Amino acid sequence: MKPNQAISTPIVAPERRPMFTREWNISQRFARWLIARNVPPNAISLAGMAGGIVAGLALAATHLPPLLPQALFLLAVAGIVVRGMGNLLDGMVAVGSGKASPFGELFNEIPDRVADIAILVGAGYAAGGNPVLGFIAALAAVFVAYVRTEGKVTGAAQYYCGPMAKPERMVVVLLISLYCGLMPASWQPVVQIGNQHFGLMAFGLAVIVLGGIVTVFRRLKRIAGEVSKSYPVQK
Repeated sequence: MKPNQAISTPIVAPERRPMFTREWNISQRFARWLIARNVPPNAISLAGMAGGIVAGLALAATHLPPLLPQALFLLAVAGIVVRGMGNLLDGMVAVGSGKASPFGELFNEIPDRVADIAILVGAGYAAGGNPVLGFIAALAAVFVAYVRTEGKVTGAAQYYCGPMAKPERMVVVLLISLYCGLMPASWQPVVQIGNQHFGLMAFGLAVIVLGGIVTVFRRLKRIAGEVSKSYPVQK
């Protein structure tokens, strides 16, 4: 097989999160571009984590008066996009180049958890956010991922169902950040409950928390159903 033939077929990572964006022509072309330049898949995972950390720091800084909150929200959007691209391309490059690392699973999971925590905690401290909700959302995100990986330990498939899996969490934060970055502060509603003020980001975090709880139960139900089939019914 010629070298150019080896990467001419669609690059789809097996047994990973279903992502329709892997089928996009631009994703396939970008993955091949990275493969041609021998970019290590693990480096792509770390770049995605770095994007998540930048996004979290930018979000947390939006409430600091001397800074420009709208520019920081847009920087957070860029960081979330980089994080998403890293998630998308690391597996595609690993499969397409045939250079999957024995540590690939670690580089796939750990940077994701770091990025999740950075972005959601940062969103809690953002303008319109709430720190408590930010930490709870981060815990929910980690627990959702934990349930998925524990399902694999039991011998079940890895279930990526939502409604608040990783892509959905990031879409919520990205869309709110984009709105806050493009719209004037007067267009960003704030609700006061007691001594607490809740803006758009706080409500987005609340949605992530509630959706995360539903996601955990949905995944547990599927895992339990699959595992139960492996054991004979006692009569």
